[in-house]
Amino acid sequence: MPTPDRGMNDAFNRELEREREYDLHELILSVQTNVPLLNPKQREVYDTLINAIDDGNGGLFFLDAPGGTGKTFLMSLILATVRARSEIAVATASSGIAATLLDGYRTAHSALKLPLNLQTTEQLTCNISKHSAMAKVLVASKIIIWDECTMAHKRALEALDRILKDLRNDSRCFGGAMILLSGYFRPTLPVIPRSIAADEINACLKASNLWRYVKKLQLSVNMELHC
Repeated sequence: MPTPDRGMNDAFNRELEREREYDLHELILSVQTNVPLLNPKQREVYDTLINAIDDGNGGLFFLDAPGGTGKTFLMSLILATVRARSEIAVATASSGIAATLLDGYRTAHSALKLPLNLQTTEQLTCNISKHSAMAKVLVASKIIIWDECTMAHKRALEALDRILKDLRNDSRCFGGAMILLSGYFRPTLPVIPRSIAADEINACLKASNLWRYVKKLQLSVNMELHC
């Protein structure tokens, strides 16, 4: 059978359109309505991240947020702010359930093409070619959010670092891209089959050499108690 005529440019356009198909008027209205609702700590984190996006110098941030502190509300607002400017914000999560909570979310394995042999192989990279549609999206993105990252293997983050350096032709951490990790380390660490506690700790993101570049942000006010 003849090969379907699916031009690479069409793939590029579809992937980019997926990230830009949001209603700008609705996003602007959402930002204007919800920014005043942030509590002081949330507003501090919001301003820090938006200023970092505006600076364009990239950076690795970790939002330490226990359940009930308004993490989902805050990240939804950050995504809306970036997308309201007709800019690209890539939103991923380690679990499928977390990936359903925010607009445009996908699992990290699906969006970033993370390798599956994380436990057995070092020096891995994501399965994204320089000429792929997802590569174009990652290069153009203003921020890449990875929710529930605390259950991910450290080599997954290191693989993302390598692929972004390659795609962006930039030797800086994550190729100069801005990365926002979020989660809470107490509930769940990476699950390592047939392992001991030391193996799980060693696979944790905090054991990665990249963790020294992290700028830590924190939410501590339980919003459920204030309702």
